[in-house]
Amino acid sequence: MTGAPSYPPKEPGKRPSSEGAKIIAGRTERMSKPARRSATPGTGPKPAGASTPSAARAAANQERPAPRESAPASPPPSYAPSGERPRKNQPLGLPIDDRPQARPASRPEGRPQPGTRNGNGGGAPPPRPPRARKKFRKRRVIIPILVILLVVLIAWPSYLVWYGNSKLSHTDALSGAPNTPGKTVLFAGTDRKVEGMDDEEIGGQRSDSIMLVHIPESGNASLISLPRDSYVVIPGYGPGKLNSAYSRGGPELLVETVENLSGLTVDHYVEVGMDGIQELVDAVGGVELCYDHDVSDSYSGLEWEAGCHHSDGETALAFTRMRYQDPLGDIGRTARQRQVIAKVMNEVLTVSTLVNPVKQHDLVGSTASVLRTDPDTSIFDLGRIAIPMRGILGADGIIGTPPILDMNYRPGNVGSTVLLDPEGTDEFFAKVADGSITQDDVAANLP
Repeated sequence: MTGAPSYPPKEPGKRPSSEGAKIIAGRTERMSKPARRSATPGTGPKPAGASTPSAARAAANQERPAPRESAPASPPPSYAPSGERPRKNQPLGLPIDDRPQARPASRPEGRPQPGTRNGNGGGAPPPRPPRARKKFRKRRVIIPILVILLVVLIAWPSYLVWYGNSKLSHTDALSGAPNTPGKTVLFAGTDRKVEGMDDEEIGGQRSDSIMLVHIPESGNASLISLPRDSYVVIPGYGPGKLNSAYSRGGPELLVETVENLSGLTVDHYVEVGMDGIQELVDAVGGVELCYDHDVSDSYSGLEWEAGCHHSDGETALAFTRMRYQDPLGDIGRTARQRQVIAKVMNEVLTVSTLVNPVKQHDLVGSTASVLRTDPDTSIFDLGRIAIPMRGILGADGIIGTPPILDMNYRPGNVGSTVLLDPEGTDEFFAKVADGSITQDDVAANLP
């Protein structure tokens, strides 16, 4: 005998009840049916009233255990959780894939990145890449550059000073007189015996050019050319030509004679052999010289056409020696000597020379080898003197001679001399000493 079924037959046309159903993945699904219970062996006939489907279903519901209460369905969120953004076309309410998403290659300018402080995430900014290696590389580049700069700014100039001093010769020249304000430098150009030159033109032990440079504590610096034939008093010898002081007592007597004339104490003595001019001019590659007269002088060897010409060392030497065909005689020769010195200094201080170590080395060696100074004057002191000298030899520099009364004064026994104004000379050198001298003071000193 077959027992009663454990569940009521399905009635056609009716949908099952949603009681006990739960939401899974956006759709409603009924609870799984309880396991079918088989009829109990040996049971009697089914109870009365159980033959109807409704009655049987009611009895079955009473015997089945009560379904577990499920949490009430909540509506799907209308926004993405913090730090996450729903993917395009993803239905709301579905589980969000929390796997890391690839960052887009670029974002429009001004739009904050997600996960930053200004973005939707509100989190900390992403960490910056380490920069230690980059700093280390910078140091590896900067340190060698600094070392090179130190070598250029310190080591190389120090070497040039040492090299120049090794080439420089010295002689006792300073008198030891009490110092006067400012700085005074005496430049003396001496003629040395040159093959083919006349003995009358080259004096051997005579001073051919004498220039006194004074740099006051304040006021105008000046360069005063002292004519070599100036009639002056030579200490211990009496009146005579200025250049004879050198032949009689060397640099010391020349310095003492100039100090006696000017009232200024000489702080530095610089002597250059006039034949050394040739080496200096050749060392700078030649200079442009100007003279407004045609010259064919057998004594100096100068052949010159009026105007300006680029001259080598040999021509420049003859240019500084020539005086017999100059209307101003020794005064004109002194002016040409200043011109050569000024042009050489301009070439020395050009950019091409200052940035070329080879030129610097050759020029320092050539200059020092033709100079002779007092023992206290070094190549460094000469460099310090050259700076104001360039300004003095410029267009606005104060260059001239003391007041002159007679260019052909013949006192007897010494030949033709240059007579300085005894009254105006003291006042003139007083202005030189305090820096009050002007170009007007030197412009009208020729008779």
